[in-house]
This record gives sequence, C-alpha cells and structure tokens, in this order.
Amino acid sequence: MICYLSKNYKGTHSAGNKAKTDIEKIMSDLGYRNVGLPQSTYTNSILSFVVTLVGVLKSFFSLHRGDYLVLQYPLKKYYTLVCCIAHVKGCKVITIIHDLGSFRRQKLTVEQEIKRLNHSDYVIAHNSSMLNWLVEKGCKAQMGSLQLFDYLSQTQATWQKRSSGAPYKVLYAGGLASRKNNFLYEVEKYIKSYSFVLYGNGFEADKIQHKAFFEYKGFIPSDSLIASAQGDFGLVWDGDSVDECSGNFGEYLRYNNPHKTSLYIRCGLPVIIWEKAALASFVSQHQIGICVSSLRHLDDILLNISEDEYAQMKENVRMVNDKLMSGAFLKEALNQAVQLIS
Repeated sequence: MICYLSKNYKGTHSAGNKAKTDIEKIMSDLGYRNVGLPQSTYTNSILSFVVTLVGVLKSFFSLHRGDYLVLQYPLKKYYTLVCCIAHVKGCKVITIIHDLGSFRRQKLTVEQEIKRLNHSDYVIAHNSSMLNWLVEKGCKAQMGSLQLFDYLSQTQATWQKRSSGAPYKVLYAGGLASRKNNFLYEVEKYIKSYSFVLYGNGFEADKIQHKAFFEYKGFIPSDSLIASAQGDFGLVWDGDSVDECSGNFGEYLRYNNPHKTSLYIRCGLPVIIWEKAALASFVSQHQIGICVSSLRHLDDILLNISEDEYAQMKENVRMVNDKLMSGAFLKEALNQAVQLIS
C-alpha cells in the first residue's frame, strides 16, 4: 500500500503550503492512505505542534510491512525519526523535496541535510539541476525529478486573446519589498515599451520614479489571480540585480522550481525567466516563454516577438496548464519512484 503522512499547515495561502496541500490532495485522490491525522490548518503554534506530533506518533501504528511511505520534506525534527520507524516496520520511504534548508535559509549545513535525506529510499528532486547537486554533495538515495509543481484549482484562466500591437504587460507576483527584490526598483531605467503589473505585498511606490511603468494591484488570493490576471507574461526573477538573480533567493533559482512558475501557467501566461535558472530548460524545451540573461535587454526582446510567436507560446502554455491542473507531474514522478524501488 502507498501511504502518506498528513500534518497541520498554518493556513494554505503561502506558496509552500499550497504546494504541499495540493500534493496531499493528489495522493488522496489516487487512493493513497493517510497514516497520520486528517489535514488541518490551525494557526496557533502550540496547537499546530501538538497536532503534527500526534499525527507522527499515529503513523508508527498505521504502517505495515511492504508499505511505501511518501514524505514531504522538510518535516523538521520528525523526518529522520519517521524514516527510521518506517524502515524498522519494513516499509520504503519516498521523499518529495519542497525546500532545502541548507541552501536558502541555511538552517542546516549541507552535510546535515544530506545525512537526513540519505534516510530515504528514493528522493524526488525539483529538477535535474537539484538532483545533480544532491548527488555531488553525497546523497546516496535513488532519485528522480518532479519537473514542475502541479497547481490545483477549480478556477480557470480567461485565455483572452491579446490586442494586436498593444505594448506587453509583464506580471510579477510575490514579495515586492526592495530588501527582497530590489531589481523591481532598478529595472525602470531600462523600460521603454512595456510595463509591469504587480501583485503582492510590500510595494514601495515612493521609490519609483516612472510610476506609469508600474500598476500595483495589491495582494490577491491565487484562485482570484488565475481568473483575473492582467498581463501577457509572468516574470520569474529574484534578487537585487537586473543582470542576474543574486543573493540567497536568486542563487536558489539555479536549483529550485519556484511555485509562482506554475501559478503563472495556470493564469495562462507565458513565462520570462533567467537563463541560468533551473527551470529555464523546461521553459525552452516546452516553448512556454523566453529565457533572458538580463532584464536590461527585455524591452528589445519583447519588441521582436511577433503576434504569431506569442500565440504559439500561449497554446503551449495551455497544454502544460492541462497537466498542472490534473496532477500529472506528481503522478508520473511517484509512479517512477515506486517502480524503481519495488
């Protein structure tokens, strides 16, 4: 039997929790058995801790010899314990990575993280770049790649046809404060023919000189954004610089799958992404957007995209969107994992 361990999530509005609860929903729909407590969303820290702990303890009595246990990583202090108990009970562990604590938040050393992950029989990395990094650092588990995070929502994009010849609008969703994404406050120097539509919290309008280039929409829940997104492209970029994705968050793009990429696709938007990002190869291979070395040159790049080229990108986005809304990427990754460790 294939099992999973549900837990308490402090709300479902953050990208990280959205990805995890979507994965639980896909596994539940596949008939996988939850060996923990039912999923909950208590925001109280003490209650959250207790509910998750009780769920972990319950899993020890719910697992049976020959089961496969799917864990979502990180599981904080419980991960190694759950892996060890699963193995004692004759089960195999499949781990889906969401975040590497040694990389972005640096809460663990690389050695500590690899030691934890080596308790798993199979690890599903975000993509081939993350997989190769894990191998280089000493991860011994069998591995595969997710490719892209699925994105469940009953809401559908409008798929409106863009007005011929109209200037392109680039949508950016996420943290808008200068301390995290100062590139937003530098890029205006290089804008001539396009504009930004911004969704999120923390936009510092007083730091913008050419306010006509920026339309600020505030924070909108993802389901509402899918139905109402205003833009022609979604931008995947992080850090201080317009020339590269810099800092811890920017450097992490070389290895991770930003959840906003999936959100943009569900919004029906082709993607603009840094050419050195791990997902750039996926964007290029599926022809769902453009990969750029610098935002300095984005104006010229957009001016040279024909209406037919853009329409083809949109059609390609539609095909990937259909896979995201059905959980296809996770299903494929889990099927491969079970086959390889059976």
